[in-house]
Amino acid sequence: MSHPCNDNFLLATDSYKVTHWKQYPPGTEYVHGYFESRGGKFEEIVFYGLQYIIKRWMLGQVVTAEKIEEAKAIYDAHLGPECFNEEGWRYILEKHGGRLPIEIKAVPEGSVVPYRNVLFTVVNTDPKCYWLTTYVETLLVEVWYPITVATISREMKKTIVKYLAETADNMDRLPFKLHDFGFRGASSVESAAIGGSAHLVNFKGTDTIAALVAARQYYNCPMAGFSIPAAEHSTITAWGKEREVDAFKNMLDSFPKSPVACVSDSYNIWEACEKYWGEELKDSIESRGKDSPLVIRPDSGDPPTVVCKVLKILGDRFGTTTNSKGYKMLPPFLRVIQGDGITCDTIGTILEAMKQEQWSAENLTFGCGGGLLQKHNRDTLKCAFKCSYAVINGEGINVYKDPITDHGKLSKKGKLTLEMEDGKYVTKTEGAGCQDKNLLVAVFKNGELLIDYNLDDIRERAKTDIVNK
Repeated sequence: MSHPCNDNFLLATDSYKVTHWKQYPPGTEYVHGYFESRGGKFEEIVFYGLQYIIKRWMLGQVVTAEKIEEAKAIYDAHLGPECFNEEGWRYILEKHGGRLPIEIKAVPEGSVVPYRNVLFTVVNTDPKCYWLTTYVETLLVEVWYPITVATISREMKKTIVKYLAETADNMDRLPFKLHDFGFRGASSVESAAIGGSAHLVNFKGTDTIAALVAARQYYNCPMAGFSIPAAEHSTITAWGKEREVDAFKNMLDSFPKSPVACVSDSYNIWEACEKYWGEELKDSIESRGKDSPLVIRPDSGDPPTVVCKVLKILGDRFGTTTNSKGYKMLPPFLRVIQGDGITCDTIGTILEAMKQEQWSAENLTFGCGGGLLQKHNRDTLKCAFKCSYAVINGEGINVYKDPITDHGKLSKKGKLTLEMEDGKYVTKTEGAGCQDKNLLVAVFKNGELLIDYNLDDIRERAKTDIVNK
């Protein structure tokens, strides 16, 4: 099997949607849908990932006779006969050459938009395909994942920026202050690729190779991220406890001209920093330049406590300087990376503990795995796709839901636009907006990609008000 859905677009939906063509009112011609974040932990979201879905699933001819036959066989067995809209799909094949007759308008990728605003809209372009707008919801809503990762990565960046602004002389290393460690903890290679590329909207440090491939293939970026040689516990402990210092020396000798990271808590992190790094290998470390620093990695214990103690030991052994803001700096040939227990919350806790002990945030880099790529779901940002407008027998009607049991799920009515008023995003509902001011731009229509975003431009949109503030 090449893919769980055999690369068959007709199979990439929820079972119940296969039956919805029978459920709309007679005479339905057009159905308008929209996607938004209804709230969650953060006040603003980074829009990213729709282009991946479009390029992966929707370009060109996606409906063929063979795919229709395959879908019919599966749905007849799964749902029973006469549930699958074979006639509708054959119409798309014959009338549209197997291309999807829908239009998608979206805010430019990388845009940072407050929640409860429309992010993209979908409408069918052929009245006989009214049912297609919501058929594609299943695939399109999967944009929740890259949006969520990009948003969380950016929130971590905001915290790092805050402490760099307070305790560091510059932000030159900001793009490399949060490194993606999440490949092994992701639910699949595809998840790692999508989520990892979303992190690269905000940073350039990653060990998730799949993310680089995704950024190259879907976002026109030849090399989106970078890494350095680094040890894992197996390459250190294979030397044995008594020869740990030899393992450390091998790291320095093997990579003399580049930065190198070495996990140092296999047995006793304090002894490793004080005795091995701070005494026996001190001369070798001090001979390294600022472009080839040793990066020491603790990987266990309470992160704020461990990081501050490691910094103190290293400062005692190698000395420190004081920057222009009055905070301590290790020598340029020595840094620390913390990759255990990192989340949006713990980053701030660690950096605050460092600040209280007069350490600059510049001394530390973070690595993040599950907290970056995996510990989220669609409700993290309360992402949803709803119908807002329909044309039935030539008459337009506003469509919405407002459950008495949860008014937080109130959906938007009518034709929607996203506009800017007094420097703020505003969603206009019920056709009250102005199309000339609509920030949602057509990105897909009738099987064609209309705008091909590149990662550099997306990064620029996402970063603007972080650093400038």
